[in-house]
Amino acid sequence: MAALALASAAPARSAGDSLARFDVVAIKPTTASIYVGTVTMTMPPFVRRDTVFSSTYSARVFPYFFWSESGRIWIVVPGDRLQRAAVGEPVDFTGHGISESGDERKIEGRATPTGSRAGRIRVRVYVTKRIFLTFDTTYELQGAANPHSQAKSITFSTEGARL
Repeated sequence: MAALALASAAPARSAGDSLARFDVVAIKPTTASIYVGTVTMTMPPFVRRDTVFSSTYSARVFPYFFWSESGRIWIVVPGDRLQRAAVGEPVDFTGHGISESGDERKIEGRATPTGSRAGRIRVRVYVTKRIFLTFDTTYELQGAANPHSQAKSITFSTEGARL
């Protein structure tokens, strides 16, 4: 039973934190093609806690609605890579997702800044060890998290997940 308590593991950051603009990141909805269909992925803004960005997701499969799923997602961007992104360099990241039914998803991606507050992002979501969906979309940095932000801090638990 492994637990990932992201919210409590975050160190406090001061208002002068040069990376505070990365605290909340909005990802535009995106679509991937599958055999005679599409998968549309939507996510509320990701919230950063130390090196982990977390959110929830909804994947709608058309026309195979019975394959649709929702769950939790988190990606890890080490501090040195976040610093590289802050100066406009592309960065690779890894992460995980867990569907509400307990299916684990491996995630890999690359974020390429196109300006100081936005960029392109390519994400591969592995549905099996060899099969993945590729999502290309954009992101926007929404700045420091605050109590009135729509983004929510989420605590993840892998308890009960099939690994």
